[in-house]
Amino acid sequence: MGKKKPPASKPNESQPPNPSSAAWYKIVWRWHFYAGIIFAPFLIILAITGSVYLFKPQIEQALYRDYYTVTPQVERVTPSKLVGQVKELYPDATITKYRPGESDSRSTEISLTSGGESMTVFMDPYTGEKIGELKDKDRIMDKIEEFHGELMVGTVGDRIVELAACWAIVLIMTGVYLWFPKNKNKNKNKSKKKRSLAGILYPRLGKGKQILRRDLHAVPAFWIAAGMLFLIMTGLPWSGLWGSNFQTMATNTGAGYPPSIWSGSAPSSHVMQTKEVAEVPWAAENLAVPNSTISDFTPLPIEDVMYVARSEGIHPSYTISIPQQADGVYTLSAYPPKAQDEATMHIDQYSGAVLADYRYDHYGIVGKAVALGITLHKGTQFGIVNQIFSLLICIGIIFIAVSGLYLWWKRKPDHGLGAPKAPEVDAKKMRLFLLLLIALGILFPLVGLSLIIVWIIDYVIVRRVPAIKTFLNA
Repeated sequence: MGKKKPPASKPNESQPPNPSSAAWYKIVWRWHFYAGIIFAPFLIILAITGSVYLFKPQIEQALYRDYYTVTPQVERVTPSKLVGQVKELYPDATITKYRPGESDSRSTEISLTSGGESMTVFMDPYTGEKIGELKDKDRIMDKIEEFHGELMVGTVGDRIVELAACWAIVLIMTGVYLWFPKNKNKNKNKSKKKRSLAGILYPRLGKGKQILRRDLHAVPAFWIAAGMLFLIMTGLPWSGLWGSNFQTMATNTGAGYPPSIWSGSAPSSHVMQTKEVAEVPWAAENLAVPNSTISDFTPLPIEDVMYVARSEGIHPSYTISIPQQADGVYTLSAYPPKAQDEATMHIDQYSGAVLADYRYDHYGIVGKAVALGITLHKGTQFGIVNQIFSLLICIGIIFIAVSGLYLWWKRKPDHGLGAPKAPEVDAKKMRLFLLLLIALGILFPLVGLSLIIVWIIDYVIVRRVPAIKTFLNA
């Protein structure tokens, strides 16, 4: 016979003795348990892929050094000639973007689509020779980003990641409640009331394996809770459902685009959005795309657009999206490491007039907060210090997720899931809890939908099938 495991439904030693508080404790513990069991694997995936993506600049520099690096010379080939060279090499392709390069030793990147595939051609701006090509589907870091954001399964994956992120907030909230010190010595003198910080700020090493396992989960979780919450909240604006709705709300509630960014009247709201023609900062994705004034003139060459970028002080890491329609515009997008250097600019393809110039200083308070949050989330705002700090948080997430699963496994009985027993509570005393659930469901729609699904499953299946009810300790 195997060693008998302690009952998983036994409350934590810090559970308060008051019956009402004890019931609350068991409810919170049960929610924390199920959220952890279901979503811990997804949090591990997000933390691992996020850890890798933090170092995208260094990884890509190492992987594509031969493509990125050129030897500076005195004379440069004109951008128009470089584009012409690419057109000769790929006669059936459509040129879509031009990236000059942010330094003298950086190659020029020309993006194109050919045969239904997107690729980047790397050109030496001094010799005009092709260095190499790279298909978008072969970019390793793009695959990591796709796995991080949507598990490489499209919209379904995006919704799963968003759901896991939202439930991670529930995990943090319930975890803090369970961690928070409970004073059980109200009738003793003050000197005895004072509780040791062991098990709160550092683990207890001499109290046995069970307590140590609990502390190795709870204590590190406390130390990284704020950082974990920050990474979640700064990642949500990228999500497909919550992020899109939040972005629309931010744009339409006075936190949108000030008139000063337009050289004339702003386009009507039904026109194309900038995210449809270029990769731009979050705050500019819903910016309306103006039209060029169609005339008999020939579209401006790339070098003239670059001259506008230099004269307007655009960060040198900018990319030029090339118009594909007669009334289209050149779109300059600077998405540099620091949020304060972001810029999105639309330029008339015939006259070179700046039709819209949208920068960090124009952002509303929401746009600035999200922009800063994104660069901090990506680890670019403060360079290597930012990367290391975020990496430590990711490592912490992996550790607490794994330690939580291990804690459950060691306490799990031989038969059953090992979930904490649901207490019998008067429904009238659950109003606050129900209000919290409703608030979470409104704030995070996928959480609300999942709660409804869980309630239906509980009512229709769990309560009516004794074997399942016993297994789940319901």
